[in-house]
Amino acid sequence: MISVPRIAASSYSNTAPLVWSFLYGSLRGSAELIMDTAPARSAELLAGGRVDAALVPVFSYQTISNVRLIPNVCVGAKERVRSVCLVTKGCDLADVRNVALDVSSRTSAALTKIIFREFIGREPFWIDAAPNIDEMLVGADCALLIGDPSLRIPNEKNGDDGSLRKFDLVELWRENTGLGFVFAMWMTRASASPLDFAAARDEGVAHIDEIAANYTDQIGIGAADLVDYLGRSISYSVSDEMSAGLELYFKLANKHGLIERNLPLQFV
Repeated sequence: MISVPRIAASSYSNTAPLVWSFLYGSLRGSAELIMDTAPARSAELLAGGRVDAALVPVFSYQTISNVRLIPNVCVGAKERVRSVCLVTKGCDLADVRNVALDVSSRTSAALTKIIFREFIGREPFWIDAAPNIDEMLVGADCALLIGDPSLRIPNEKNGDDGSLRKFDLVELWRENTGLGFVFAMWMTRASASPLDFAAARDEGVAHIDEIAANYTDQIGIGAADLVDYLGRSISYSVSDEMSAGLELYFKLANKHGLIERNLPLQFV
């Protein structure tokens, strides 16, 4: 019996174009795919040696031993991501006193701390929380929300009528750095990539309309809006600008004590 590689990824809609080929396309049957709602779970599976490769939040590159990046395939954004945001009860980020952090992704939690410490010059009180916006804002005046739940939060920014105010993390990052951002990449502890993840990406991106149709009921936004999100907001290839953003992110994470050391990027 021939064994197939085991891979892991989160079940958020923005990862779907990277795994569609393994589930429904030309690479179907070439891998055993494990999916979970929390991106951090994929990192745990890779660190524990339970999968051959995983789509992992980039923060974990600095915490998993002997891991390598699979080049040029990612979940990232050049200007605006929409699905990783800070939500307040109407106040500006400069007035935030405490932040409820969605524990689903350490990458976004670290990015939030970098934005407050490096760009806003403020150190709020941090609270780890499950990703429920209503519950998060009971005990905090700001919440980090990631993935599909954040897409349901309206994009209005004034908050003057008592409504929630949403701040896109990639917009904040770009305003202060001029760079894009990489949230997750395929990683492996093997010396070579077990699968052609770039080919899988290309096939998945070609089926974004179909993918969006499958997620509209689950997420609760229209198909056209979801196609725009997956096809325009999210970048699945790593541009030079995004690569520079990743290196700066690790540099600032190290500066602010969020990672013990800044390991150089190593690829298979």
